[in-house]
Amino acid sequence: QVQLVESGGGLVQAGGSLRLSCVASASAFIINAMGWYRQAPGKQRELVVVIASGGDTNYAASVKGRFTISRDNAKNTVYLQMNSLKPEDTAVYYCNAEVYDSSWSPGSYLALWGQGTLVTVSS
Repeated sequence: QVQLVESGGGLVQAGGSLRLSCVASASAFIINAMGWYRQAPGKQRELVVVIASGGDTNYAASVKGRFTISRDNAKNTVYLQMNSLKPEDTAVYYCNAEVYDSSWSPGSYLALWGQGTLVTVSS
């Protein structure tokens, strides 16, 4: 079974902090990039940040300097530390992982999504 399980969402006041975690259960595959996306009510899902297996990161401009992604490859876990939260950060946050098998063609991968965790920032 291949799945992502998120935790850590909740309600926080503006200026506060939250830490999200995502564990990938995908032992039959190799995990490439992992990341976080979010979807606010009435809006499209958007990238928050991704981290490659080697550690390179790509942050959305709106969260740069406030959010920090980290990854523990041994535990197949990715974390998102969110500081200085703003009401506009309110959204369902989804974990994403790209996994592949060594027998697949180069560039082929399977995209996994978690069930989402709600982050609500009150003003």
